[in-house]
Amino acid sequence: MDKHSLQQQVLDRLAEDLLRVETAARVAHETATHEENIAENKYDTLGLEAAYLATGQARRAEAIRQAISRWRQFRPGVYDAGKGIQVGALVTLIDVDDKQQRLFIGPDGGSMQVTSDGLLVQVVSSEAPLCRAMLGKAEGDEVSLQIAATRQQFEVLSVE
Repeated sequence: MDKHSLQQQVLDRLAEDLLRVETAARVAHETATHEENIAENKYDTLGLEAAYLATGQARRAEAIRQAISRWRQFRPGVYDAGKGIQVGALVTLIDVDDKQQRLFIGPDGGSMQVTSDGLLVQVVSSEAPLCRAMLGKAEGDEVSLQIAATRQQFEVLSVE
């Protein structure tokens, strides 16, 4: 799988998300500042609610801009078995039910799915609990993750 293609897909998706969030922030700001939405009494809160929404959307847009910046600077390297799994690795895991999943470890803005060679790849942030459990592991190693009362077990099938 081509890591640079995966990286470009992440950047494209983040750019789409940024456009949507900026549009939503603009609409919320226009709603908040529109003359028809000036509060007539203390129960008339549409303008205030729109202002809160615009602020939240603006913060989200800034977070996406920062994620885009980190992904642009990101250079996924070649897997080094001596270091084990690191940020930039493309990992295939298998669970106890023989279900496989492919993970691309990135710097930020994870929690999205992209495709490569017709296969689904989950993009995860280096801060995700599963990623932290994988760091330093190698092919054949076990990865264990406790989520609430459930312990999940995986085996690292391959790393690129």
